[in-house]
Amino acid sequence: MLNTSLPTALFDSSFTVPSLFSVAMASFLLTLFFVLLLALECRFPREKLPANKLRVSYKTNLSLFVFNSMSLSLLSASTLLVLAEHYSNKWLSVYLSSPLWQVVLSFLLYDLSLYLWHRASHRFDFLWLFHRVHHSDPYLNVSTAFRLHLLDAFIITLVKAAYIVIFGFDKAVVLTNEAINTLFLMFHHSNITFKGERFLGYLIIVPYLHRVHHSTQRHEHDSNYGAVLSLWDRLFGTMAELEPKEVGINGEAPQDFIGLIKFGFTAKLPVLVQHLSMETMIAEAAYYKAEKRNFYPGHEIRDWLEAKREIIRQVYGDKAIGIRAGDNIPNFSKGGICC
Repeated sequence: MLNTSLPTALFDSSFTVPSLFSVAMASFLLTLFFVLLLALECRFPREKLPANKLRVSYKTNLSLFVFNSMSLSLLSASTLLVLAEHYSNKWLSVYLSSPLWQVVLSFLLYDLSLYLWHRASHRFDFLWLFHRVHHSDPYLNVSTAFRLHLLDAFIITLVKAAYIVIFGFDKAVVLTNEAINTLFLMFHHSNITFKGERFLGYLIIVPYLHRVHHSTQRHEHDSNYGAVLSLWDRLFGTMAELEPKEVGINGEAPQDFIGLIKFGFTAKLPVLVQHLSMETMIAEAAYYKAEKRNFYPGHEIRDWLEAKREIIRQVYGDKAIGIRAGDNIPNFSKGGICC
């Protein structure tokens, strides 16, 4: 009779999580993977990008990475590992004596936590304010994975810290999950394509799926939130499989390091009037308002009038509202819009 517990028993007897990764080894492997993806982008690019614009993107994104790493050096990886050491062998890990199941469950919970945080970053204006810095790269490439505003990176660290405290997994398990997540961040931002990509997309987030997430169109970029597994998007109905016409964000966004730091604190997004018609901008804003109330019917005209007033205010200023929108339009809302 086949002993079905034998594979697990053999795995458990030979497997110790700390043997997988040390911080130095993880850093080396991730750097090696970054260089490999960079080489593949240069040799087999999905899309031919302007060399001068690509250099600006690399410079800005890596500058943000260095700045965030230095600023959060005491609050990110080192702190997470200290937390993991303090809270390990508590909560869920108490009931999981098998290292194999600890790794599997911790990875699933970690990936789900990042999915929920990512979705919230698009849903709530305060979070989107900082997260849109990541979306502002019009030339998607492997370095875009590190294009994060400092406060966005800080919030992500808080989410990870909460995960560690709540579930109490071992620090080596946490480090392993961090390494896997970073590897996939670089992978699905890279400007590459390959045979079997769409088939692989049924299991994990691949470049063509994450490219949709960076679309300039809100109804497209509010999708494909997964970090590693595409399971969560398929399960919660946020999966989109299409080719975006353009990546980045609607409006003018700075492409330099200092400009992007300031951009995260700027609520008002300049609009490219010459590229977008007034009707398109109003339709985008009205769609956002309808989405905020889950498309509950009966408010379509109100949404449109509010959106029209806000777009005119952004484009022409407050004084132009009475002239261009009409003094008879009721002031339903004083809130801004999220692009």
